[in-house]
Amino acid sequence: MIRNLLSVGGFTLMSRITGFARDIVLAATLGAGFMTDAFVVAFRLPNHFRAIFGEGAFNAAFVPSYARVLETEGVDEAKKFSSRIFTLLLASQVLLLILALVFTPFFVDLLAPGFRADPRKFDLAVALTRVTFPYLMFVTLVTLHSGVLNANGKFAAAAFAPVLLNLTMIVALSLAFLFPNAGYAAAAGVAVAGLAELLLLEVATRRAGIGSNLTRPKWDADAKQFFKALGPAVIGSAGVQIALFADTIISSLLPTGGPSSIYYADRIYQLPIGVIGIAAGTVLLPEMSRAFAAGAPEEAIRAQNRTMALTIALAMPFFVAFLTIPELIMRGVFVRGRFTEADALASAHVLGAYAIGLLAIVLISSARASFQARGDTTIPMIASLTAVALNVGLKIFLYKPLGAPGLALATALGAWINFGILVVLALRAGAMRPNAVLTKVAIASLGGALALTALALFGEGIVRASTAPLGQFAVIAELALLALVGMAAYVLVFFGVAKAVKLDLSALKGARRRAKPAAETQETGS
Repeated sequence: MIRNLLSVGGFTLMSRITGFARDIVLAATLGAGFMTDAFVVAFRLPNHFRAIFGEGAFNAAFVPSYARVLETEGVDEAKKFSSRIFTLLLASQVLLLILALVFTPFFVDLLAPGFRADPRKFDLAVALTRVTFPYLMFVTLVTLHSGVLNANGKFAAAAFAPVLLNLTMIVALSLAFLFPNAGYAAAAGVAVAGLAELLLLEVATRRAGIGSNLTRPKWDADAKQFFKALGPAVIGSAGVQIALFADTIISSLLPTGGPSSIYYADRIYQLPIGVIGIAAGTVLLPEMSRAFAAGAPEEAIRAQNRTMALTIALAMPFFVAFLTIPELIMRGVFVRGRFTEADALASAHVLGAYAIGLLAIVLISSARASFQARGDTTIPMIASLTAVALNVGLKIFLYKPLGAPGLALATALGAWINFGILVVLALRAGAMRPNAVLTKVAIASLGGALALTALALFGEGIVRASTAPLGQFAVIAELALLALVGMAAYVLVFFGVAKAVKLDLSALKGARRRAKPAAETQETGS
């Protein structure tokens, strides 16, 4: 598992780094004005639908179903199953694309009603959305291929695919002079990137001999179970997207720059979510699904505890950094070109509010796997809808007094509500059993977090003074130096506390050795 987690996390980190490069180019080219606001909506609209019908719901229903067929009936039957689902998915996406292109003004009006007050912004958002929307069809099919590869223990290609989005957008923005404006260049980059991702995953599945083909759909027991799980998963994913819709709708009512400050803060926030949280869920769900299908529930529980322990240890430094030095982060990453110090400060307030929910968000995928790996998508749906209802209420209550940070704070609180419900229900059902390794890793991580907090509060001034002579590079140098010293302090304190509480790190190291020959041995430790 650890090798797979590092593989997914490594490629996801590459994706986030290239994503930062993309956003730096985007910020320098578009700034934080009406053009960026329009592009953000155009980019979010297909991504909202993708999250509802693609990654979120589809993975929750497809991966356990495919893993069960693969484990019990073999590769050939699993390939037939994925081909039937591929055919249905393609047909549904073509229909959705046609409807979206026809009714684009309606969707933009629904997502960003505040844009109606600025016809120039509204018209640009409509035009850019029509350019970006084909991305949805491509990336939804990418999701199916990713699920097939992941269930077969092949994670690299799917984890690398998002890098293509970032690289393609950077190239497109560098060719902005060929387009009516830079917004069109960014939107075109999104659409082309979706096609590139699909071609990459097609090649990967074909080479592995597990590719999906167009075929005549068959309504058998496996298909019935898939769609039975898909329904609640779609509703649950739709609930999450309702909260994000609320973000976009309410942020469109804020002064110009409000949606942009949320976007840029979210780009930083997504680094640990993608590299740690999503990577953990990507690896954990197929492993737990295979374990349950093979009649080894204890192995599934141990895998979950290992994953949650690693997630906490890796996410804690980001949690502290986003809370204590958000302005330094935003200044160091984005201030250049048309992105100003004032833009950085506005985005920093949003990042600090987002940080409150970071640990919950990165752990939700692991908690949700308690149910999804068993084919139960109903309980995650209930948890999601409950959290979303409270989340949207908080957004409406907080956005007027707090502005954009209020929306981020509501998102953070909603994440804790969602995670809390999942944990309580999983514990009651016996689907989650925290062990000593998880508890001790959490304690060691807390010790490291306290050391990082002290460094940020009392050491930032010293670091700033030491880098001041570097002139225009002072902020970047300050951020880099503080990050290096901080990580060294965190690691030293973490292992010191781990030794004090007698944490047996071989439980995690052993997972690496066992993950390699998964079919040969089973973990016997707890």
